[in-house]
Amino acid sequence: MYVVTVEFIVKENFLDLFHAAMMEQAANSLKLEKDCHHFDVAIAENAPCRFFLYELYTDKVAFDHHLDSEHFKIFNNLVTEWVSDKTVQGWSLQS
Repeated sequence: MYVVTVEFIVKENFLDLFHAAMMEQAANSLKLEKDCHHFDVAIAENAPCRFFLYELYTDKVAFDHHLDSEHFKIFNNLVTEWVSDKTVQGWSLQS
């Protein structure tokens, strides 16, 4: 399995819009991508502008498919200006 973690720092005036778009993106990923198995969205308790994602895919190819999906492209284009920083990390899940 392939794990992706993402941390977003969202501009304060876009928090509500980003949150709504992010939750829709998570739901779409799970519904529309058979190889997306898990998509958690978390917000830091002491910093509501920090969002953390934990995503689980069958493999790296499935994640690449995610990045090429129409719903991801729409989400990414929508939120890019709302985000001041974004860190993406890929991981190989060990059993």
